[in-house]
Amino acid sequence: MSSSNDLAAVTQLLGREPKSAFDVVVRSANGLPVVIRNAPFDRTGTPMPTRFWLLTSSRAAVAIGRLEASGGVRTAEAAVDPDSLILAHTSYAAERDAAIPKEWSGPRPTGGVGGTRTGTKCLHAHYAYFLAGGDDPVGRWVFEQLLPDERDNIGDMHQ
Repeated sequence: MSSSNDLAAVTQLLGREPKSAFDVVVRSANGLPVVIRNAPFDRTGTPMPTRFWLLTSSRAAVAIGRLEASGGVRTAEAAVDPDSLILAHTSYAAERDAAIPKEWSGPRPTGGVGGTRTGTKCLHAHYAYFLAGGDDPVGRWVFEQLLPDERDNIGDMHQ
């Protein structure tokens, strides 16, 4: 569960109140939230397609936006092993699904990273999952494209 300080920081970084309960799973060296893990459902019970969220005001998020705009989604997908990407989607979905109460009978979130079942949809989502400890080849590829000062002072993770 997030603290009131985390809620205030994440609200400010998102520019709105979060739609679901969340935990901060990655922080910058100065303690600011960088990646949050959303609950599988928002506060109304609607499935949340994105489990791990890279906060958009981070330096990495801005750099990843530029990377996406220059064709980075296609480039990343072509650069990684397709079987490893399928495993990343499967692991992501399994982690999320494990957080759903067994008695839940309503609609359920589907898909893997960023809500997609195959391929690459959003470099931000893959990078967030990678930073949170997921074995995500696209997230790793994104990390390798970023300059050290675009990594939000979180160091050389996963190397």
